[in-house]
Amino acid sequence: MLVHGYDDGSVRTVLVVDDEPEIVRILRDYLERAGFAVVTASDGEAAVAMARRHRPDIVLLDLTLPSLDGLDVARALRRDAEVPIIMLSARTEETDRIVGLELGADDYVAKPFSPREVVARVRAVLRRADATHLHGDVVRVGESIELDVPRMETSVDGHRVELTATEFQLLLHMARQPGRVFTRAQLLDAVHGVAVESYERAIDAHVKNIRRKIERDPHAPRRLQTVFGVGYRLAESP
Repeated sequence: MLVHGYDDGSVRTVLVVDDEPEIVRILRDYLERAGFAVVTASDGEAAVAMARRHRPDIVLLDLTLPSLDGLDVARALRRDAEVPIIMLSARTEETDRIVGLELGADDYVAKPFSPREVVARVRAVLRRADATHLHGDVVRVGESIELDVPRMETSVDGHRVELTATEFQLLLHMARQPGRVFTRAQLLDAVHGVAVESYERAIDAHVKNIRRKIERDPHAPRRLQTVFGVGYRLAESP
């Protein structure tokens, strides 16, 4: 069995949050078979408590939960830490996906899903977070934006801002080539990888989040600019 862990031998922990016991059982079986440790919760309040107790490496989070829904759980998790989150939901409306992504979710899987696809998404999100940690450098754009890659820390105008792993990776990708215009497809490839299905509106949601954190006026962005009909670029002297 291939064990997914850190260099020190510790195993990655996945918190599965869903109120359907059969879904929890299936996901636990597939994830444990893939080498992950799994902890579970069946309602929102238990999910927050389990996350604080076990400090999981990633959370699979159903949107529709008793006691505290998935969006409220995501808000609580984001207040505590920048743990990667993959949303699970039977809701198919695009607005639900966008709301989840705007709360900082790293990916979204619609029910019914293939358990193998979910395992692949977990691996992809963790690889993305790992890749962000591995590049040992500091990237600066102009005099205002600095990204400390080993620490995954971002500062703007000398003040630290909190980005999720996906937001950091997306901003870092553009910061390495400031002034270059990236299509949404190129940015999806950079943060998700070609093996993971996603959709281009996800990039718009992440960009909206980043602008809220790095722009003086998110409604009139000067740093993370839209190139209409093409995609986005990070200004060379933001």
